[in-house]
Amino acid sequence: MPSIASARYGKDNVRVYKVHRDQETGVQTVTEMTVCCLLEGEIETSYTEADNSVVVATDSIKNTIYIKAKEHPVNPPELYAAYLTQHFIDTYPHITSAHVKVIVHRWTRMTVDGAPHPHSFFRDGQETRNVEATATRGAGITIKSGIVGLLVLKSTGSAFHGFVRDEYTSLPETWDRILSTDVDCSWTWAPFATVAAVVDGVERFDKAWESARAITMKTFALDESASVQNTMYKMSQQILDAAPETAVVGYSLPNKHYFEIDLSWHKGMKNTGKDAEVYAPQSGPNGLIKCEVARS
Repeated sequence: MPSIASARYGKDNVRVYKVHRDQETGVQTVTEMTVCCLLEGEIETSYTEADNSVVVATDSIKNTIYIKAKEHPVNPPELYAAYLTQHFIDTYPHITSAHVKVIVHRWTRMTVDGAPHPHSFFRDGQETRNVEATATRGAGITIKSGIVGLLVLKSTGSAFHGFVRDEYTSLPETWDRILSTDVDCSWTWAPFATVAAVVDGVERFDKAWESARAITMKTFALDESASVQNTMYKMSQQILDAAPETAVVGYSLPNKHYFEIDLSWHKGMKNTGKDAEVYAPQSGPNGLIKCEVARS
């Protein structure tokens, strides 16, 4: 007889906006998130026997997401996610694991007449700060932090040569090319026993995010890249050094291609090799390079 191998359910795409108002200065700070929360546990009978007595309604999960955002800080998002996951473990004895994903959307404070505006912001790109947290009964809380959608490009300082050449190869070797990618970078923390352990030293999360972002951009810009693989490894090493409580750093980098356009058909116009100035950005296909770097 068939049986449930695994099951989880919950609420996805819950949009949350929170404003913090500093009554003394009048300065406001805003945070906008998209939250997903999925539950696991002794819920098999809801699938196999139509037994809804084990189901925490997804509408209740949505309401909890809002209530916990009111009761607790939402920054850093790792802390909010930890509070939220632990709530479900503490509240429902038959739930054994709670999984929360938080996507924080960028709102950057405006500068008006040379001064930061107290309550006006702008969206300066589609980059997000992501957190995935899981609380498991008897096993504590695991947290993975990350950066997604940071679009970067450099017009030189990248090469790719010495790769396998055989009957399937048409790509020419190059010692100078455009390099562009959408950065998807994550770092996984050593497990936390309790929410209190997350709270203790909570500044680690913002510091690691700032370091990872700065390392990614600086290394991307300054590295004379022999390959995306080598550059992402250098980035990962530095993040492990900068955030000593992390166990693994991962990157997923699409290689967004910009191809030279041969314009020699038009009056002998030179636009290839050292004469290339006009390129055709490609939407696909693209290379996709991934790696995870762990401590020895």
